[in-house]
Amino acid sequence: MPEVRLGDIIDDYCVKCKRIMNHSVVSLLNSGPAKVRCRTCYSDHDYRHEQAPPPKADSRKAALFNEVLAKVQPDSAPAAAAAPEPAAKPKVKRKK
Repeated sequence: MPEVRLGDIIDDYCVKCKRIMNHSVVSLLNSGPAKVRCRTCYSDHDYRHEQAPPPKADSRKAALFNEVLAKVQPDSAPAAAAAPEPAAKPKVKRKK
């Protein structure tokens, strides 16, 4: 990477816009950008080296996947056995 100076425009992942956008260098550390300012939303944040944060794992999707897998192949899904059974719904009396 060439020498970076204060005010230079570089690409980085913006935590507010959630995209790789143009940023201005606000501070330097060891001749590299330390803090940057998004030129779209003007938020300041640490320089992220154009790396987006890893996606968050959704435990509900994993539980549903294990439940479906247990129905398709009941003998090869040990994780599904650890899942709690859903509670039985009470019966509702209907008027005739």
